[in-house]
Amino acid sequence: MNPIVPHLIVAVLLFAIGMTGALARRNAILTLVGIEIMLNAANLSFVVFWRFGPNPDPQTGLMFALFSIAVAAAEAAVGLALIIVLFRHRRTTSLDAADSMKG
Repeated sequence: MNPIVPHLIVAVLLFAIGMTGALARRNAILTLVGIEIMLNAANLSFVVFWRFGPNPDPQTGLMFALFSIAVAAAEAAVGLALIIVLFRHRRTTSLDAADSMKG
């Protein structure tokens, strides 16, 4: 068996858990946690493909991981800001309350 397969199985399982959490929950915070798990699965895939690639340069793998972590941090900041605005206007973090764009 190829040594890349077990790592990718873990990444796929993480992605599936994150997608289930993001789609099945009505709470905005838990949906955001599911999306973060999905981003971590993508980060794991980036690192695995870098590590088992034809020419694993250390700086290349580091740049992939840092870029992915920066994108995840920016997504978390924007997501939490949206959740705070939703809570201030609707007094709940339920996604059912965010059904209109009217302020």
